Amino acid sequence: MSISENITRLQKLIPNNVTLVAVSKKQSISSIHEAYVYGQKIFGENNAIELAKKAETMPDDIKWHMIGHLQRNKVKYIIKYVDLIHSIDSIKLLEEINKRAVKINKVIKCLVQVKIARESNKFGVDKNEIYEFIADSKKFTNIKIIGLMGMATNTDDITIINSEFSFLSNIFETIKNNDIKILSMGMSNDFIHAIKNNANMVRIGSSIFN
Repeated sequence: MSISENITRLQKLIPNNVTLVAVSKKQSISSIHEAYVYGQKIFGENNAIELAKKAETMPDDIKWHMIGHLQRNKVKYIIKYVDLIHSIDSIKLLEEINKRAVKINKVIKCLVQVKIARESNKFGVDKNEIYEFIADSKKFTNIKIIGLMGMATNTDDITIINSEFSFLSNIFETIKNNDIKILSMGMSNDFIHAIKNNANMVRIGSSIFN
């Protein structure tokens, strides 16, 4: 199927209140442009330098999301281009983002990544520290926390996936307000389960571009 056909198929599966982030990591400019021409305007990248290079090339009305683990020394590459950072997992990272954002007079929207998966290699704020973390983030003048992000365990066990998504959804329900509105969960292999657990933003790559 073509990229446009894949997007059409996904639009039938994804409710109108759920935002689709097209994960364009390692995709060519031509593939991204095909999705863009078909109406997709939000793209997610895992690599900061790759995001910056693509943002310099592609139309200005694209909204670029940083969805991968972000090192502090890579913040400088994306600060000018990024619309939303999904992967906030430390106060030190927020300090660096805020420092760079102040210099260009920009408020950076962020999601706090919560560690819900069982794998030790997954990043995120400990579930027991999330409330304190969000409270601490309020000291940064150029940071705006607007939601949570989580990645489920990479498994075929639907019970585990649903349990992890449900857990994060419950946390989200306790903190959501006029500012904290986004719950980013779900990728190509599990977005249906994420949506059933109240995700309102999904990150899909292979189901679009492959």
